[in-house]
Amino acid sequence: MNRVTYSVIVPMYNEEAVIEETYRRLKKVMSGTGASYELLFVNDGSRDRCPAIIRDYAYWDDTVKLIDFSRNFGHQIAITAGMDYAEGEAVIIIDADLQDPPELIYDMIAKWREGYEVVYAQRMKRNGETWFKKSSASLFYRLLRASTEIDIPVDTGDFRLMDRKVVEEMKKLPENNRFVRGLVSWVGFRQTSVEYERDERLAGETKYPLKRMIKLCLDGITSFSIKPLKLSGYLGALLSASGFLYLLYVLYLAVFTDETLRGWASLVSVMLLFNGFILLMLGIMGEYIGRIYDETKGRPLYVVREVYGMRDGDKPGRTPLVVNR
Repeated sequence: MNRVTYSVIVPMYNEEAVIEETYRRLKKVMSGTGASYELLFVNDGSRDRCPAIIRDYAYWDDTVKLIDFSRNFGHQIAITAGMDYAEGEAVIIIDADLQDPPELIYDMIAKWREGYEVVYAQRMKRNGETWFKKSSASLFYRLLRASTEIDIPVDTGDFRLMDRKVVEEMKKLPENNRFVRGLVSWVGFRQTSVEYERDERLAGETKYPLKRMIKLCLDGITSFSIKPLKLSGYLGALLSASGFLYLLYVLYLAVFTDETLRGWASLVSVMLLFNGFILLMLGIMGEYIGRIYDETKGRPLYVVREVYGMRDGDKPGRTPLVVNR
């Protein structure tokens, strides 16, 4: 059995417009390495022809493998499935939309050859994105870094290379609400970066609209920090102390002076402030409790409808529910 040097994980969701060009560029880059490799395309419930296209490639190209989910489980879970099936000594994660240039893989491999076990791509510039997307992403990364004790690099996505020993440690982490780039930082090892400018999408639409970006942000913060809970406690104590002092002030006016507070505007404002803060704290606690609930279910992370192009003896590192293989 030939040993695989590089595994390239490509999660895809409705990327029919770009997937052929993605395959072509990845083939060119990986063939240029002069080493054995595999291209693991993980279909995350696409409704277009993505899986059919990759299945055709896998028919005559034995480096191509398809992991076809039964439905959409999410980008982070698709990456996890790719790591479960990857055989390479080095595992590379890259999105199918070509915003991250495959040619940067050469620089990652060079750093890996120097002895680094994680090489992540750090964005110096994001071309073709709106001001809101750029500013919100920048705020998220810095908020996440300030909220956690883990050193999660700013301005980095999931585009990275990981040594086999890192992947094996990642496969031991069972949580459902996954934030892969944070988990990679958590496991440690020797890490470094390569800098690049992120390109515009070649075709298609972004698969991370505002709703998914907010969920990813919540997954990142709640997975690696309890500071929001502590902050809620601190602010609650501060507001309670302020309310108590205000009560003393009202009693002083009523007992020792002839003045009275007129109108209800100040009282309503204080009530709205306190009630709003209570609801905010309940919402924060609800996020953490909901994640605890998810973890206790014990469900598999994903369900595989079909695995195509794998050898008969290939098995994933964890045991997903496979409907048909």
